[in-house]
Amino acid sequence: MKVLFIYCKQFGFTATINTIEGLSENKNVTGFYENVQTAFMHAEEDDVAKNTEVEKKIVKNLKWICGKNQVKKVVLHSFAHLSESKAGHEFTMQLFNNIEIRMKNAGYEVYQTPFGYFLDLQIEAPGFSLARVFKDI
Repeated sequence: MKVLFIYCKQFGFTATINTIEGLSENKNVTGFYENVQTAFMHAEEDDVAKNTEVEKKIVKNLKWICGKNQVKKVVLHSFAHLSESKAGHEFTMQLFNNIEIRMKNAGYEVYQTPFGYFLDLQIEAPGFSLARVFKDI
């Protein structure tokens, strides 16, 4: 699992192009959040075998970075451009849903961008040391 955490003063999106045939229609779905921790996540083939371990590590890292950036709001975004290796979309969608449940159970507001879509993004991210963190889990 590769993940790029970006703290955003503002994060917005509009779903544009569906990249996975058969998924529900989410074109033109939008979202806008302020003072939010985003997680641009890429599930890899190896993650399938270590599913629960990866899930726990992502949640631990999300809680850590949220604490450092003093936020309780998270946006999970599938960003399949951080590695050559890719897990299947069914696995990745379930992993994201499990992470969302764990984070909500820990008291966080959690949102997901539409899975399998290219998005128009609006990002306002400040420049301080923990505003952008990359993790290879």
